[in-house]
Amino acid sequence: MHALRKFHPLRRIVLASAATVSGMVLLLSLKPHTTPELAVPAPSAGASAPSGSVAGTRTVTGESTQTRYGPVQVRITLKDGRLTDVTALSYPQQNPRDQQINGYAIPRLRSETLSAQSADIDTVSGATYTSEGYRQSLQSALDSASR
Repeated sequence: MHALRKFHPLRRIVLASAATVSGMVLLLSLKPHTTPELAVPAPSAGASAPSGSVAGTRTVTGESTQTRYGPVQVRITLKDGRLTDVTALSYPQQNPRDQQINGYAIPRLRSETLSAQSADIDTVSGATYTSEGYRQSLQSALDSASR
């Protein structure tokens, strides 16, 4: 007869051990991202020039977009029709988890926006709601700037 029959105690031990190892591997692979730049600096009051203050440079604020975890709003700066800066004015940061997620996501969304020069950017994994709100506010700012 085969050593691992259907009701053999060793079979249960082997299956339980395999399930435990599989579970541990899955848990360890889901650990949160950590980066040295977790804090996103808050925008200062005079950080960007007012709209139309410099020839060829224009600053436009997008509409605030309500997400499941709070509002997201961005401000863009265009110089001669090219995106030169994107600042997140508001984003969810009510608790440490929101701060961790958005401390990771906001700089990546900004970088992608400046690279793409449009609102056609990828969603940051783990920050789906913030990414969608960011994209919507960014698109509204771009739409306002093109008028």
